[in-house]
Amino acid sequence: RVCVVPVKDTRSLTITFPCPDLEEHYKSSPDKYITHLLGHEGKGSLLSELKSKGFCNNLMAGYTLAARGFGFFDIVVDLTQDGFENVNDVIEHTFQYIQMVRNEGPVRRIFDEYRHILEMQFRFKDKEGPLSLVSSVVHSMRILPFEDILSAGYFISEWRPDLIDSILEYLEPHKMRAVVVGKKLEPKCDRTEFWYGTKFSVEPIGVETLRRWSECAANTHLHLPDENHFIPTEFALADLEEDIGEFPTIIYDTTKIRVWHKQDAEFRKPKALMNFDFSSPLVYSDPHNCNLTHLFVMHFRDYLTEYLYNAELAGLRLSVGNTLNEISISVSGFSEKQKLFLQDVLNALYNFEVDPKRFEIFKEKYTRTLKNFEAEQPYQHAVYYLGVLLTEFAWTKKELLDATKAATPEALQQFIRDFLSRVHVECLIYGNVTKKDAMDLATIVEKHLMTNSIDLPILARQLFPKREYKLGEGRSFLFRKNNQFHMASCTLFYIQCGVQSDENNVFTDLVSQILSEPCNNVLRTKEQLGYIVFCSGRKMNGVQGIRILVQSSQPTAHVEERMELFLDSMVEHIENMTEEEFQRHKDALAAIKLEKPRQLVSWFTKYWIEIGLQQYHFSRGHAEVAILKGITKESLLEYYRASILRSSPRRQKLSIHIVSSQSDGDMVNEETPPKDVELVTDLSTFKSSKELYPVVQPYIDIRRKGARSKL
Repeated sequence: RVCVVPVKDTRSLTITFPCPDLEEHYKSSPDKYITHLLGHEGKGSLLSELKSKGFCNNLMAGYTLAARGFGFFDIVVDLTQDGFENVNDVIEHTFQYIQMVRNEGPVRRIFDEYRHILEMQFRFKDKEGPLSLVSSVVHSMRILPFEDILSAGYFISEWRPDLIDSILEYLEPHKMRAVVVGKKLEPKCDRTEFWYGTKFSVEPIGVETLRRWSECAANTHLHLPDENHFIPTEFALADLEEDIGEFPTIIYDTTKIRVWHKQDAEFRKPKALMNFDFSSPLVYSDPHNCNLTHLFVMHFRDYLTEYLYNAELAGLRLSVGNTLNEISISVSGFSEKQKLFLQDVLNALYNFEVDPKRFEIFKEKYTRTLKNFEAEQPYQHAVYYLGVLLTEFAWTKKELLDATKAATPEALQQFIRDFLSRVHVECLIYGNVTKKDAMDLATIVEKHLMTNSIDLPILARQLFPKREYKLGEGRSFLFRKNNQFHMASCTLFYIQCGVQSDENNVFTDLVSQILSEPCNNVLRTKEQLGYIVFCSGRKMNGVQGIRILVQSSQPTAHVEERMELFLDSMVEHIENMTEEEFQRHKDALAAIKLEKPRQLVSWFTKYWIEIGLQQYHFSRGHAEVAILKGITKESLLEYYRASILRSSPRRQKLSIHIVSSQSDGDMVNEETPPKDVELVTDLSTFKSSKELYPVVQPYIDIRRKGARSKL
């Protein structure tokens, strides 16, 4: 047994068994059969049993080829506090499940079912990216016959119960290594790893404990998976409608629900994707409700685990998440059984009851996540604080952490009732679905809205997108924060460039395109300021800008000055650029903007981004490229001098310095900012003294979602 003390407050158990090299058995894949069972999340599974005991949140299992000749089979358990304190019981339950699988013997039904799922995945597989495809093919060419290079891993044609039994023989207590990770192990960890200083200990597992695991009694709660009724049998394609447009269109719009639809006419696969945004100002109204939203999403996803797992195996996927104003429910996969699937999910949503025991587990996990943010990399802190300072409503990790004390099962149950009683839904349904199919799906949602909602629609003004604070022309600000967990510091340099518009987008994107490679070459390679260096555009809350980030052990003030000098030097770089070079940059940017999505999900994402932004600019790429063609080197230099250079009276700049308290440089409180830079010391004071940019208006003639408000 190996015990390890982590930097973050995490808890996990990894059980590892050495196994033989299985690459030659790719046509039978005995490891996939065992992985399928040990990693199963349905009723009777190991995960289900451990969760019922309150021992874990997640579990993964799988085989990895370590090198030619041998591999490892790993079972990784994300432990709760109770699971950590009863880790031997967790291991015992694991061996109870392995023993049950061994006693039941290899089952042909399970093998055939899994084989059918893999073949279905291959048959309707999305087009892969060139890089991942080439990498995968090159690896396969070394070990597989030519005819199996593309299909290996999907076609397991040989039923080899003998190989399954032989692999199970390796999963014995006396052949395992258990790695337990947790903060509370520090007192017993008497060794220190040389390179990273990680504290750990190694100890043999007692003979009596091994005997107990080897002779563990049968657990009647554990059993093999039932038949999967979600596996599709029909792959029919819907007839194409005559009026298929180039972009999604609204087919239904009320004060409570708006439905966008587009039938796919390009990929022609029996799949569909849909996203339902349940919008309410309640979601992010204060830190308490923000916490309850997160806890609800965590709890609801967990509640559906057993039901969802068979659906996910069969290619039906559900995603539940939350943003500033919404809780979103996304369904994707084979379209045959999506209607029934959506109905079941919504029934579960509107009849959801909080489990106090599971609630406490998720609250503890969520609280740990908030606390663990302190140990994240400095560059992640810099990006986070930039968003907190500029976004209209953004609760800090500290504010959220303080508010967790008020989160109770009763408060969450009441929040769910209040949320579902007054909500607006905007959805996009795309793929192998006709207008009638889309309306049938939307009707399922609307019936729940009409049955459970109070007769008081949310006003359009309550659903406006979040806005961004304007720094002010000619003003520069500096925000500093100490970091005690890392040796490196981070400097983030942000130049605000105004509200998004086609023209403004193009100028900002072209500047980012031209700066990106020289920034990395100068600041990272030549000046060696740090390993993590990037320059990119930032588009958030309807506003855009240019940001440069360097994570470095050097003083942040010095790094920022090097950034300024780099930006100054780029004027000459652009001036000396030949027309051919300048045109190549324009062509490269145009290619990115006009790149045609290769997958159904990519088109869906592209459309949904516009809907989520409430800008609905579906032809954005073509509109921006038309402007890009007319940009000259002279007009770009004019924009650059006016918006980017420090000599400009119009430039708006915010710097974030994350200063390592472990470095030899000055501490935050000892630094003196330049005279022309305003130091941000209080978040409320900073925000209350700033005006907000306006909301970007929709690019098509459409009213705001929600109830119409007349004067």
